[in-house]
Amino acid sequence: MAVREAGAGRDAGWLPLAEAAARPVDEVSAALGTGPAGLAPEEVLRRRSRLGPNAVRTHRVSALAVLVRQFRSALLGLLLVAAAVSYFVGERTDALVIGVIVAISVGFGFGNEYRAERAGAALHDRVRHTAPVVRGGRTEVVDVVDLVPGDVVRIDLGTIVPADLRLIETHRLECDESVLTGESVAVAKDPAPVPAGTALGDLASGALMGTVVRAGSGVGVVVATAGHTAFGRIAAGLGERPGETEFQRGLRRFSLMLARVAGVLTAVIFVINLVLHRPLIDAVLFSLAIAVGITPQLLPAIVTASLAAGTRALARRRVLVKRLVCVEDLGNVEVLFTDKTGTLTDGRLSLAETLGPDGRPDAHVLLAGLLANEASAGGDGNPMDRALWAAPDAGAQPVAAYRRVGLLPFDHQRRRVSVLVDGPDGRTLVTKGAPEEVMALCRDVPEAARRALDERLAGGDRVTAVASRPAAGLTGIEPDDERELTFGGLLVFLDPPKPDARAALDRLAGLGIGVKVITGDHPAVAVRVCEQLGLPVTGVLTGSELAGIDDAALPAAIEATTVFARVSPEDKARLVRAQRTAGRDVAFLGDGVNDALALHAADIGISVAGGTDVARDAADVLLLEKDLDVLADGVTEGRRIFANTIKYVLMGTSSNFGNMFSAAGASAFLSFLPMLPAQILLNNLIYDLSQVAIPTDRVDADQLARPAHWDLREIRRFMLTFGPLSSLFDFLTFALLLSVLHAGPVEFRTGWFVESLATQTLVVFVIRTHTSPFWRSRPSRALLLAAFGAVAAAWLIPYLPVAGPLGFRPLPVVFLPVLVGLVAAYLALVEATKRTLFASSDLLRPSRREPAAVHRRRTHRRAARFSTR
Repeated sequence: MAVREAGAGRDAGWLPLAEAAARPVDEVSAALGTGPAGLAPEEVLRRRSRLGPNAVRTHRVSALAVLVRQFRSALLGLLLVAAAVSYFVGERTDALVIGVIVAISVGFGFGNEYRAERAGAALHDRVRHTAPVVRGGRTEVVDVVDLVPGDVVRIDLGTIVPADLRLIETHRLECDESVLTGESVAVAKDPAPVPAGTALGDLASGALMGTVVRAGSGVGVVVATAGHTAFGRIAAGLGERPGETEFQRGLRRFSLMLARVAGVLTAVIFVINLVLHRPLIDAVLFSLAIAVGITPQLLPAIVTASLAAGTRALARRRVLVKRLVCVEDLGNVEVLFTDKTGTLTDGRLSLAETLGPDGRPDAHVLLAGLLANEASAGGDGNPMDRALWAAPDAGAQPVAAYRRVGLLPFDHQRRRVSVLVDGPDGRTLVTKGAPEEVMALCRDVPEAARRALDERLAGGDRVTAVASRPAAGLTGIEPDDERELTFGGLLVFLDPPKPDARAALDRLAGLGIGVKVITGDHPAVAVRVCEQLGLPVTGVLTGSELAGIDDAALPAAIEATTVFARVSPEDKARLVRAQRTAGRDVAFLGDGVNDALALHAADIGISVAGGTDVARDAADVLLLEKDLDVLADGVTEGRRIFANTIKYVLMGTSSNFGNMFSAAGASAFLSFLPMLPAQILLNNLIYDLSQVAIPTDRVDADQLARPAHWDLREIRRFMLTFGPLSSLFDFLTFALLLSVLHAGPVEFRTGWFVESLATQTLVVFVIRTHTSPFWRSRPSRALLLAAFGAVAAAWLIPYLPVAGPLGFRPLPVVFLPVLVGLVAAYLALVEATKRTLFASSDLLRPSRREPAAVHRRRTHRRAARFSTR
């Protein structure tokens, strides 16, 4: 169906929001064939079949697309072309052998990548996004992708607008539209029509898909979905792939480095073979086979297999990641900003005391708390308000004698809520909130109340204050009305530390992660909780103090501070940005509306399954349990994956690179090719197959103790150290085969084939650990079987019926001890060299990161909620 930008009307089934916002609500409802009772279920099905789902992305996995990607390698394409030409000029056996080996390699890569793609798509199914909608006169909760034009939807504080809505009613509704307009100031909404031609950012009578409710609530009728919305068009323009993570950037740079090496080496080998007047087709096939041997073709498969295995392991530990690469990024975390409630404390608030103005127990204070309350006796609302309704004396309070006539909701700037109620004493304004905020609005606060407050805060209790004043003549509440109040008392809540939080903090410290507490609570409460859990408090800063620190001095201030209290959402995001600017990898753990900005700004945003809609949307990782111990599991898994990925990288840049360099050098002085193209490809295939077990390998504790990053300079240094070392043994092998064992071309190729495969495969046991292999660091059973199985296959092939077509023949018995001795000597020398190299520098030292494109990443994250399979 073609998209119409104006006058779509009922015939098209949707309306552009700009047009709907300029028309009265009744006209819009009539045009869409809907009303206050919403759509009938059968009409919903009809519209969905006509307009499709409310989705801007798809997570469908295409086997064909995955297969096509296996042929993206230019080298592989050239090799297949050369093999085809070879077949038609008479070299049919070699061409067929090469074709079979390439087919096996492609099939293997396809299998691994397809499984990983399915694992990534399965992650999407674990996280669902819903919206409350009125259909057939009944309110039900549906998946956001099932919404259709004409649905009547309710939006509340912290929710993400699920489609373009023409607002029917609003209650102090404000929306953050920065994802579309870039403007950080929330926009006030009102159902009154706007003038025709009003700009997107000024559509006060409409709520735009993908924007966030920052205050109040509202009801609206869906006028457009999916690609017919402004957000849908932007998401489509960004493409399916979000910006690169640090891990992906490192992989790309490493692959590019090896591709350059392969290109130079291939060109040199080709020229050498032409100068030596070898057949053109042999020169092409040999050169391309060398290039394929150097190129880390299985690196994507190894990485995706590791990440997929990591996501499954984390899911068993009740950690859900939204994208595979988030697992590895989680391992890079150096600083964790975390909220206090529910993370360091139980999060199950209970009312402990109600203190009057004189600091003594006073049950009447509870009545003010229940009146100035945004929850209900049914259990919704914030934890503190719910705790008031759950108090033993709540049922005895005369709440029914009061009628609410106005509400000024809580916000994170005022840190209080006010209500206007009619009761036995007439109309009254009642305010409840942070003690220092409420006390500042009161005419007088008894000294006894201040002492009681200080005592409770020092003990780690959470405290709110209540106050009131007569409000005859007020019909609504504005912030300016919160003045000249009479102090009513204090509500004291218990939120004890989690029993297992101390052990979790110790684990994070052992992983080299600095934990900083960021909270809206009073600083004394946060400090007391930290002391109870054994978290050293090096400094405390409040939001007002942060305002006096400029951006240049902020990173140093953060380093010296453990607790950040009474901070705003903007303060949280600023702290995260400052740490990232200083080159630190930052995770932020939060679950509230006020955490969304910081979650977006962090390298890794972490929320919980029960968090607010906007917090779960902003997060990269969801915890099914709000537990720092579970988070430590995630960090450990991420580091294990990175360590195992580096093992494959180091293998590819050591013996594998050395062996291919040796083949290039040998071709310059031998009268025959040192290894046939098919033999090189077979060597590479067997080697790659053995490396599939690397993701299962154990990782030493010292490699998990701190984050590591890509450092191409050190990887290049490793390559230039171990590559020549491998080549040295290869040339020693050549000398023994030719001068001592008097091998002919076939014996030479066979002998070097088995020796080179053994050295480049078994070296994994040396470079996989900084300590003694096998003795102090045991590899996984799967890696042992795969590596020794590959070596056994290489030594067995010359004795099988396929040996002839592959150009091998059985080796004389005298060859075997010589080759075994060479392999053992090589591994011993690599072990000695490794110890020297690791002692002189840290191969995986941290390197400075590049800042991510936060806005682009945020849009991709939000688009993921409007997606199907």
